[in-house]
Amino acid sequence: MTVDGPRSTAPDVVDVVALGESMVTFLPSRPGRLADVPSFDRAIGGAESNVACGLAAAGHSARWVGRAGADGFGDHLVEAIGAYGVDVSAVRRDPARPTGIYFRTAGDRATDAHEVAYYRAGSAASAMSVDTMDLDAIRSGRVLHLSGITPALSADCLGLTRELTARGPGRPLVSFDVNHRPGLWRDAAHGHGPEVLLELARGADLVFVGDDEARDAWGLGGPEAVRAALPEPELLVVKQGASGATAFHRTGTGTGTGTDEVTSVPALHVDVVAAVGAGDAFAAGFLSATLRGKPVRERLRHGHLWAAAALTVPADLAAPPARGHADRLVALDDAAWGRLRLGPGWTQDVRGADEEVRTP
Repeated sequence: MTVDGPRSTAPDVVDVVALGESMVTFLPSRPGRLADVPSFDRAIGGAESNVACGLAAAGHSARWVGRAGADGFGDHLVEAIGAYGVDVSAVRRDPARPTGIYFRTAGDRATDAHEVAYYRAGSAASAMSVDTMDLDAIRSGRVLHLSGITPALSADCLGLTRELTARGPGRPLVSFDVNHRPGLWRDAAHGHGPEVLLELARGADLVFVGDDEARDAWGLGGPEAVRAALPEPELLVVKQGASGATAFHRTGTGTGTGTDEVTSVPALHVDVVAAVGAGDAFAAGFLSATLRGKPVRERLRHGHLWAAAALTVPADLAAPPARGHADRLVALDDAAWGRLRLGPGWTQDVRGADEEVRTP
């Protein structure tokens, strides 16, 4: 898969457009139950805007498209995302609906002790639709990145996502992160989450899905079973947690036909600070390498490195590794890659450009 979309230098054409809801996030000042945390630090959060911010920080041109309230939280959101170098000119402000916010505990999201309190019902983003959004701006990138969170927000959001994943001439490369969030679909009257997400993923060119998501949503076990259920995307990436990731890259012509090249890359050993943000960072790293024309194996390695950057900081959103530093690590042989252990501060490459990368 290559990105063959428009390469014009016109200001309205960017490498990646990411569409979705971004929210103001309140991070706890200390561990413990939400009921016991005395204060919170303000940040931003949103799967699609996280990808846009990471790509912009790495030197790509990125645009985030969404809706935010015409309120102080919306001001902060747009300003904070724009500060990463992301184009926010196509963000719509809604005077009648608020900006979504959420609070979370400091613990690992995978544990029962983790709490998240969302205040997003009726948010400005839930009013995204074919009629309220600028479709030309959304389709103006070489890549359009979407996630399964958006269609869960409302029937209008689902209609917009269906429009954007419909196959047709002239569309950008469509990247879709399944992001199955059962809680968002629990009370949704506009569709059954697993069925909707499978339908939307089948319309994308590049799909990211965790094997745990595929098991919980669709009852599928293993990357091969996921590929059998999703033959249409030209490139399918199945994330396998600490085991690594497997990519299926179809080399033939025609949707759902041809021969797959299967590439697996083991994950890195990481001293985890906070187990949040890794999925968005992986997608951003993979897309960055895709935009640079890298082979699939290197794209997977860049995904792992960007995920490691997110895992070794306390916030949801981490600065990506410097491009040269990441490229040197990606070029390591399999044995050296397997010996890598990354901890806090690893993204700061202090070696000279010609120095050998040493592993533990």
